[in-house]
Amino acid sequence: MNKNAKIYVAGHRGLVGSAIWKNLKAKGYDNLIGFSHKELDLCDTNAVNSFFAKEKPEYVFLAAAKVGGIMANNIYRADFIYENLMIQNNIIKASYQNEVKKLLFLGSTCIYPKEAPQPMPESSLLTAPLEYTNEPYAIAKIAGIKMCESYNLQYGTNYISVMPTNLYGPNDNFDLEKSHVLPAMIRKIHLAKALLEGNWKVIEEDINKRPIESSITGNNPKEEIIKTLAKYGIFENKVVLWGTGNPMREFLWSEDMADACVFIMERINFKDTFSSENKEVRNTHINIGTGVDISIRALSELIKETIDYQGKIEFDTTKPDGTMKKLTDPSKLHNLGWRHSVSLEEGVKMIYDYLSLIHI
Repeated sequence: MNKNAKIYVAGHRGLVGSAIWKNLKAKGYDNLIGFSHKELDLCDTNAVNSFFAKEKPEYVFLAAAKVGGIMANNIYRADFIYENLMIQNNIIKASYQNEVKKLLFLGSTCIYPKEAPQPMPESSLLTAPLEYTNEPYAIAKIAGIKMCESYNLQYGTNYISVMPTNLYGPNDNFDLEKSHVLPAMIRKIHLAKALLEGNWKVIEEDINKRPIESSITGNNPKEEIIKTLAKYGIFENKVVLWGTGNPMREFLWSEDMADACVFIMERINFKDTFSSENKEVRNTHINIGTGVDISIRALSELIKETIDYQGKIEFDTTKPDGTMKKLTDPSKLHNLGWRHSVSLEEGVKMIYDYLSLIHI
């Protein structure tokens, strides 16, 4: 990519897109395009087509998506499959129609089967049933991979799919109902610490910045706030988390992920993602991960120690665990020349420092 190439980052304000935007800026790319959801509804086919026809981006990072944790994925199943399919279908087709030189589509490692071999290689895609709770989201992302593959094979485009593991970092979603496990856990333990210490200033700042259920803020009566926090497992002397705590998860600092994405966009082409010896072109996507995992219980203890929380952490075993182990095999990316640099211990401290700085 030339430094003055016009680059569109779809979802530039989210966890993934903002990290990519920051990485591109740091590397000297200064012709970046980004629009908020209010400015451009990516589910609106006509709006997307008009945008591409007018702006004519040369490169596209497709980081926009409807995302959430196990609770949100299970409750809003129709929204997750519909919105993600619409976003990626609109952008990929418009990219082809407007002769975009290269596109990077971001998915998720939830595309892999519930009982996939561990660590999960790209070749395990579509080999067994998916985890039920996030099946609609996973199917949408699999469709995105196949759409990129299909356009490449039929039209000679250069669209690459990457599947990051669980991400966390600046601009993450800390909604208690809809966020992913690590940011949700950090916020819960942060609030529990403030509750234990009777620090209502911190609690009020927190929920004024991000109201709970859109209506509970620091202006609500204390009794109502305490009742609402308890609904999400946050009590005066303990935090209650979903499941057994036994599932193993892998986590990647979002800025590491962004660096991998820009590295791939700059240096890797579709032809580099599969063996030319194979008659059938499959599994062209690239895992982005660390290859290292941790149990949810151990993660909660790491967060507890990092923020110096003195209360208890309990697990509600009546709630689902999700997939018991999800560890990526990043050897394909390693062979292409990229490895992560931020450890989980460093990352947890950085994300908590970030939250403390902006008072969540």
